Formats: sequence, C-alpha cells, structure tokens
Amino acid sequence: WLHTFHLVFGKMVRRDVVSWNAMITGYARHGHIEEALRLFWQMQREGVKSDKVTFVLVLGACAQLATLEQGKQIHAHIIKSGLESDVVV
Repeated sequence: WLHTFHLVFGKMVRRDVVSWNAMITGYARHGHIEEALRLFWQMQREGVKSDKVTFVLVLGACAQLATLEQGKQIHAHIIKSGLESDVVV
C-alpha cells in the first residue's frame, strides 16, 4: 500500500506539511528509514515548512540509522525554525 500512497502523493497538486508528514511516517513505520529521510530533504528543497511533528519523525529516523551527520543537519533546521526550545522536539 505504500507504493499506491506514493503514487497518489506524487500526483497531488498541493502537498502541505500534513501530507509530507504522513508519507514520512508511513515509510519510517514500515522500515523504509532512508526513504523517510529522503522525503524530508525533498520537502526542504520544495520549500515546505517543517513542523515539530516532522522534526520528531526525522530525528527518530536518524536515531534508527545512527546517522549523526544527518541528525546534526536536521538539528540546524530545528534551530533555524525556532523550535529548539519546544519540549516535544
């Protein structure tokens, strides 16, 4: 079903943070951690503003893969977005 969801997502005219988070969640929960992180970076390139849910998802993905460098890059995005003091993040 992830493949079908990805096809629908790709055809969406307007993808907001909620749709991106849903895709990232789906991939991460089904063990496709690299794809979840790839989607996060694509989201950033497309200019969609991440929220605290996005950051919790991708930091968890980084922890699962033990990718310190990506974790540092995401942490920089958290600081830039002003969410570093948010208890959830």
